[in-house]
Amino acid sequence: MGRKITIDSATLMNKALELVEAHFLFGLSPEQIDVVVHPQSIVHGMVEFVDGSVVAQMGKPDMRLPIQYALCYPERRRPAFAPLDVRDFAMLTFEAPDRERFPALSLGEEAARLGGTAGAVLNAANEVAVEAFLGREIPFTALLPVVEETLAAHTPCPLADLDAALVWDEWGRARARQALAGRRLRA
Repeated sequence: MGRKITIDSATLMNKALELVEAHFLFGLSPEQIDVVVHPQSIVHGMVEFVDGSVVAQMGKPDMRLPIQYALCYPERRRPAFAPLDVRDFAMLTFEAPDRERFPALSLGEEAARLGGTAGAVLNAANEVAVEAFLGREIPFTALLPVVEETLAAHTPCPLADLDAALVWDEWGRARARQALAGRRLRA
């Protein structure tokens, strides 16, 4: 994992952003999306049908496969690496996230509820906050307050196209930089 992904995993912002993605891509309300923690990182998503059955998408915790799929879509090709062998995993565990310890999930739900440009602003603010943390400008505990303040200052509007998303991404970054003021570590 890269440094940013490691931080996003530590705050569960990765799950918050995935929640916004599921809302946007599949037209689901935040109430229809359930976030679970899966330490083995083998199950990447599950869908529950009206009859109660569940289908899971499983794969190694390796980004090469989703990247290959994106590059080759709609064709599915054999990977140049060994595929997942479920016999390598004696047990898969799932647990509910601790929402008090991980308030990023609530921010993801809020961005999904707000809709429109809120997801772009959430992502932009998070990227600025993580960059500031990695640059030793702010403490870890300031990450989510910067994101929360930025999202709270945003009045979402419909997301028309990629150009609009980029405009609101830039707005979110600028607003997050303002939110960093007063939270910076002393040198």
